[in-house]
Parts: sequence; C-alpha cells; structure tokens
Amino acid sequence: MHYQELGDSGVEVSEVGFGAWVVGTDWWGDRSEDDALEMVRYAIDQGVTYIDTGDVYGHGRSEELIGEAIADVREDVTLATKIGYDFYNNPQAGHGELPKEMDPDYLRDAVEQSLERLDVEQIDVLQLHNADVEEITPDVLELLDELEEEGKIRARGLALGPSIGWLAEGDLAIEEEFDSLQLVWNVLEQEVGNHFLETIERTGSSTSLIPRVPHSSGILNEQVTPETELGEGDHRGFRPDAWYETGWEKLETLRFLERDGVSASEASGRQGATSGSDGKRTMGQASIAWLLSHESVASVTPTFRTKGDIDEWAAASDVPKLSDEELARVEELYENDFDIDRDDGMDSLRSSVGGDDIESAGLDKLAAD
Repeated sequence: MHYQELGDSGVEVSEVGFGAWVVGTDWWGDRSEDDALEMVRYAIDQGVTYIDTGDVYGHGRSEELIGEAIADVREDVTLATKIGYDFYNNPQAGHGELPKEMDPDYLRDAVEQSLERLDVEQIDVLQLHNADVEEITPDVLELLDELEEEGKIRARGLALGPSIGWLAEGDLAIEEEFDSLQLVWNVLEQEVGNHFLETIERTGSSTSLIPRVPHSSGILNEQVTPETELGEGDHRGFRPDAWYETGWEKLETLRFLERDGVSASEASGRQGATSGSDGKRTMGQASIAWLLSHESVASVTPTFRTKGDIDEWAAASDVPKLSDEELARVEELYENDFDIDRDDGMDSLRSSVGGDDIESAGLDKLAAD
C-alpha cells in the first residue's frame, strides 16, 4: 500500500480507502455487525488505513461500529466522516434522501455527536455531506475554520451526491481549497472527474480528489454480470437495465488493461493471488489504478463486500502502473463512447443550479429532474 497527503492538510491517506457506507446499513446487501467489524479490521491489517463513514449511515450506527473497530489502532487510522443530513428528526424512508441541515449551529452539534459515537477526540477529515452550493455559506466556512482551530477536525472535505454531477459544488470546494472532494468517478463515467481535474489545473488548488464507485456499481469488477440477481435492498439495483447492458459491452473493450490473462472473476476466489509483486493486474485493480494515475487523486474508496475484495483491491496500489499507451487507449475509447452506438439510459447529471454548471462546463448532458 502507498500513502498520500490530502491536500495541504498534513493528513495521510492510504491510496485505497474503506467506504464504510456498507457498515451499519443494508444498502449493498445485508450483513451482520460482527461481519462488518471483521471486514474493517481485516482491511486495516492489509494497509487500508483511510476509513470513510458518515453520521447518517444507519442513523449513527455506522459511526458507532467504526469507532469500535478502530479503538485499538486509532493512531494508525485516518478517520473521515460526513455531516449535514438531519436524521435526528427525520425517519429513513428506503433509499430516499433525507432533509439536509447546513445551519452552523446544527453542524457544530452534529460534530459533537459524531465524536461521541466514534469515541474519538478528533476527526481527521470532516466532510459536508452532499451540500448544495448555496448551503456552503461564509458562516459554514467560518465554522470549519473554528473546528480546525479548536482541534476537533484536522481537514475539511465535501462529499458530492447523491448520484453523479454537482459541478458547481465541486468547483466551489476546489476554489475554497477544501482538502478533499469526494465524487463518483470511474473509467466508464468520466465527465465529472475530468471536469474537476481541469478546475484544479485552472485554479492551482491543492484539493485532493477521492473517487468512489471505481468499479461502476459492479461492472468493472465483474460482481454484476448478465447472470447476477441483485438482492432486495441492494443499492445497485437502482441503475437502469440499459446502463448495465451497455456497460458489459464496454468492459470487453477494456480487457487490454488486464495483465497475464488473470480476470477479476478468476482472481476473486484466490486469496493472496493478486498481490502487486507478481506483475499481474486484474480488471478490478486496473479500474483503481486508472484513477490513481491522476496526480490529484489521493485515495480511491471501493465498496468492499468480502475479504477477497480487500485482498484484491488493496493490492491495486502496488500493481503495475498503467502505461502511457494504455492511458491513451482508454482516453480514445471514452471519447468514441467505446464504439457503442446505443443509449445507456444515463444522459443526465445532477445539478443544484438548473444545469447552468453543466452548460458552462461544455458537457453534452442534461440536468436531471
């Protein structure tokens, strides 16, 4: 595992992180709390020291479990959480988005409650959770300054979502020199990530990018195939069928990224068989390595579901880097829509400003309803 600094914060993160939205929730399939705790501890043993949770996950339960999991290794872990959804006064309705609350007084109280649930004195990376651009007010920025000065947090970030888009929000975070910006970004869904790379270059900002969903909801690691039946409550079931069908075709055009003919499906059951030292590279690893090839990317947070996932994807920090030729070929394929002339059902991006940010970025996408 390799490690990078988050922005100019001095906070170190592992290049592969643990997205703890799978802990304390059933959004990626059900699992026991004991299983979740074992997964987190196993990941830490494999060098995955960046742990990213949120107060709304399981209405605080994810933070409680993460706090328990890291209690004995707190000094070795970089702990991130998110605040901004008012789950205290609103019940969860399936996968529906809860009301947000970005009032500074509310946010300060949310930080105190997160510290208590996590059983820590300091949060390494505090992220505003899906805040709209109009919600990131001077008062909110002042609060983040105060929390850093008080030693309650070490770095600040913004987690974009839900879904893909939110260019105005990401641009603001970069321009305000947030230490991290979390976004959906992968080799099949590049528009937003590429836009933020341009914003970082234009502004000279030190903001680090933290991609999530690097495997495009199971396509690039072959955990979702034409034969897969997703369980009830599995978050991936909310993607349109056309998107999956097109994605499977795109996957085949990317097979050149695999090394030594070892596919992700072949490697998934072979614990220890995918370490970077043997020169092999699975598609699941290549998907992470492609993101890490961008200088502004500090950490990638795949969704671990098994120890086999951890064995394979934690090693992505050490597999052979993508060559210039491979990177150029990926770029060419993407620019030509992978030579597939068919709608994938994903022609829109999320926007809080009526699509003005999408239009100004010059993207051929609509604003989602």
